[in-house]
Amino acid sequence: MSPHTPRLTAKGRATRQRIIEGAAVEIRARGVALTTLEDVMARTRTSKSQLFHYFPDGKDQLLLAVAAHESQLVLDDQQPHLGALTSWAAWRRWRDSVVDRYRRQGQNCPIAVLMSDIGRTTPGAAAVTTELITQWRGAIATGIESMQAQGKIADSVNAERAAAALLAGIQGGVGIMLATGDLTYLEYALDEGIAALR
Repeated sequence: MSPHTPRLTAKGRATRQRIIEGAAVEIRARGVALTTLEDVMARTRTSKSQLFHYFPDGKDQLLLAVAAHESQLVLDDQQPHLGALTSWAAWRRWRDSVVDRYRRQGQNCPIAVLMSDIGRTTPGAAAVTTELITQWRGAIATGIESMQAQGKIADSVNAERAAAALLAGIQGGVGIMLATGDLTYLEYALDEGIAALR
């Protein structure tokens, strides 16, 4: 939160969250450039004074809050699987949860919005994106290290590099899916990335 954001009651936190979620929906549908504060107010049924009460620094502050929200959503949607990569069956469940997530959301991708639209236009959003990628890669690397400790992945595998490559494959597959609607590239990236660990 900005130093200018007031302390909030439970009701205030709920209203602020509703504004963030409504803004996220608008941005996914229209992009950052075409989403106005008026669009957000209409979607969330809030007044201009309410919007500026919760986001006194205006659109940039709201966009940064949306970036943080979308970032957390990406990680939360992969749980509990991402945090429990301790068997090949667990890796399969994680793989399936990632594919299913993108199948359900289609071209409404929070990470694409975060990495492209918001990331290029909002101060601070690059730091949010970097933190997301660092946490995501770290969770995958922890899973690899857990499997190494069990003797299921060779010790010669560099967990950080392998996790980074797998994550890059996921993002490449997501990028192709967003451009073409074809989910198979994401599936292949996950399948081949996980198979390479065996």
